[in-house]
Amino acid sequence: MGKIIRSLMAVVVAACLAAPAVAGEPAAEEASLETMIGQMVMVGFRGLHPDPESAIGQDIRAGRVGGVILFDYDVALKSRPRNIESPAQVQALVRGLQAMTPDTLFVGVDQEGGKVMRLKPRYGFPDAPSAGALGAAGDSAAARDAGAAIGQTLSAVGINLNFAPVVDVDVNPDNPVIGGLDRSFSSDPEEVTRLAAAFIEGMHSHGVLSCLKHFPGHGSSTEDSHLGLTDVTRTWRELELVPYRRLMAAGLADMVMTAHIVNRTLDPELPASLSQRIITGILRHDLGYEGVVVSDDLQMGAIIHEYGAEEAASLAVQAGVDILLFGNNLRYEPDVARRVVAHLAQEVRAGRIDDARIRESYDRIRALKATLAR
Repeated sequence: MGKIIRSLMAVVVAACLAAPAVAGEPAAEEASLETMIGQMVMVGFRGLHPDPESAIGQDIRAGRVGGVILFDYDVALKSRPRNIESPAQVQALVRGLQAMTPDTLFVGVDQEGGKVMRLKPRYGFPDAPSAGALGAAGDSAAARDAGAAIGQTLSAVGINLNFAPVVDVDVNPDNPVIGGLDRSFSSDPEEVTRLAAAFIEGMHSHGVLSCLKHFPGHGSSTEDSHLGLTDVTRTWRELELVPYRRLMAAGLADMVMTAHIVNRTLDPELPASLSQRIITGILRHDLGYEGVVVSDDLQMGAIIHEYGAEEAASLAVQAGVDILLFGNNLRYEPDVARRVVAHLAQEVRAGRIDDARIRESYDRIRALKATLAR
């Protein structure tokens, strides 16, 4: 009898330790391969209003995407609006998208503050200071307030994921995409950590997830990875890892975004977003990160000029990326989710990608989504 009781207790304990399921979403052992891969795809789309028959509507209803990203400006068309016109319109759009699935969609946006904000005052949203301005003030309470204000803005319209804060160390103040745009808190990694932690705590107070970017550090670059491969081999410094190490240890890394940079000291062949040495080797093994990793936009010039969407997706998954981000803004490919899901499923069935690798990502995504209130 004692053995039976101990066995039953073991079953109960195992059940209690299992990751909570997202409402309507099957556990990995029950989910189909395509369902699990679909959760790993996040895409941008065109449209101000939810349309079940649109490309994104069909992808959501078919389970081919697990998240969407919103933009105010359509880069390919050089026009606005794209997804953002007013607070009421964004709220209706997000509600409509979420209603298309019994699961929870990640709805993400770049709302850093300063020059990188999709929800702008011109559309009726409040302004927010840049990381550079917060860093100049050096006040953690102000950083916390800024994060809370942004969190309140996003949660009010149903956005549950902010691709912020930037934790790149301002190694090169003339960096055209980080320092030059006031996106870094400081050239001191400890100061970056302190202010980023406060900013994240502010967002968390309104139930909005954060995303640390751009791993393993974009602050020393001299070029724009939107346009092509950016080599930081000679400029990158190990201190750029400090904010990640500290924030992960503090439990403040909901998600980490990879950088489309080449660092031949860390990987002589592949950019960070596609590098197993950097993502699995450094981020997961050396730094001990067990959470969700999202790629930067895989349609950026640094990647798309060298690899197609399908090849980039395969390499990113093998490297350890959990969510494949296709902004569909620098270029517009309404069928990209369908193609990527079909391609990855074929790769798994052909034995070129281990199905256990897909299950790992699916379980990480499911666990993070379980922390969100629908």
